[in-house]
Amino acid sequence: VIEQQLPIRLQSKVVPGFGRGSKDLGIPTANISREHLSCNVTFDSLPCGIYWGFARIGEKSKPSSAAVDSSSSGIATTTSATATTMTTKYKDSSNSAPQTFSSLGHVYKAAISIGYNPTYQNKEKTIEPHLIAPLDHPNRHESKCGETLLEDFYNETIRLSIVGYLRPELPFEGLDKLTLAIKKDIQQAEVLGGQSDDSLNNVKKERDW
Repeated sequence: VIEQQLPIRLQSKVVPGFGRGSKDLGIPTANISREHLSCNVTFDSLPCGIYWGFARIGEKSKPSSAAVDSSSSGIATTTSATATTMTTKYKDSSNSAPQTFSSLGHVYKAAISIGYNPTYQNKEKTIEPHLIAPLDHPNRHESKCGETLLEDFYNETIRLSIVGYLRPELPFEGLDKLTLAIKKDIQQAEVLGGQSDDSLNNVKKERDW
């Protein structure tokens, strides 16, 4: 039944959450605002579970002809003192000067949690995507458990496409088991988000939205 509702597209803003993803687990997430939600499904009607899909923070980027997308190689990153000005430098095969632009506006694969986080027994429903940087990105393994660590995106617009269902929400005995389960979700989201377009998942269509 859940699969029949997918894909689900939504737009909202990133707001502060509990901070557990970063502090407890080393898997930061973008907490999505209920008040700013734009979706053909209401917040409370969104089916709970763990999903994979695609996320974009801010407006769609417009790279120059020499720039490459966020799945390419040759990346070096510099971060300023403000949260939303982290930039990424890419070198192409011509050995020309690196192209620099903000990480905002780029599409990332995402492992998405919708629900009440039963391990923490939350009383309020949340939507929390973890954005997954490409494997060759310098921030791809920067968190304390080896997952993606990007800058904070508070108050930025987020577009999220929920493409496929991975598993139900489950309570885990301890944070170590929860972390291992989420890391497995991230691995699956990477694989599924990287597959070629097909009639079942329309991967390219949702990635480009």
